[in-house]
Amino acid sequence: MAEEELIVRGLTGVDIRVRIAGLGTRSYAFVTDWLLRTLLALGWLLLGALLRLMPAVMADRRLGDGLMLAVAVLALATYFLYHPVLETVMRGRTPGLRKAGARIVTVEGATPGTGPILIRNLFRLIDCLPVFYMVGLACCMLTKQRVRLGDLAAGTVMALDEADSVQSLGRLSAQMQQTGLPLDALRLIHDLLDRWPELAPQQRIRVAGELLHKLDPGFDSRVSEASGDQVLRGRLEALLAGPRH
Repeated sequence: MAEEELIVRGLTGVDIRVRIAGLGTRSYAFVTDWLLRTLLALGWLLLGALLRLMPAVMADRRLGDGLMLAVAVLALATYFLYHPVLETVMRGRTPGLRKAGARIVTVEGATPGTGPILIRNLFRLIDCLPVFYMVGLACCMLTKQRVRLGDLAAGTVMALDEADSVQSLGRLSAQMQQTGLPLDALRLIHDLLDRWPELAPQQRIRVAGELLHKLDPGFDSRVSEASGDQVLRGRLEALLAGPRH
């Protein structure tokens, strides 16, 4: 059976294809992360137990009870916030995902923001039912892109982190946040600039002028013919750089 792919389509007709992570990759990443967050949580409890044996703490029962309550809260926070915090900080990855060679991306191919990450992790409460993530595993086996309920709700997928495809999407995602331009527009600008040497000067001027007319509010299309192609290229590159502060 052919591997599932996430296909990000652009206005240029040139698609970026990203392979979807299968059940084996997903399970390996989950088990690795589960072991890490469990060990970290147990580490807090062990630290609390050691501190509880200190003479000063043993002599003060209220201090000892407060200490154990504090480490219990820290252990629970570490266990339950492991995924949402690390997926946000590491831009769609965790140590387990990195080890498995995968990352979380949106269905548009971008790095997910805080909202989608929180949604996909809140749905873990359902995906883990009744035991051993049976609901999530069943959903992964039945859905085309091997996603669990949390991914369906958040609009995310687990993709293999390989070659230039995910790296390209990561760069485009960063530029989306920096420039405010849609993904298709960014890809169209990149494709035009990549093909710039292959086009005749008049073609460059025409296509760049049309593109700038749609994307750059400060661009006057009446002067596009009078502008040199290098001037238009500079304006396109300025769009990719984003607004200056």
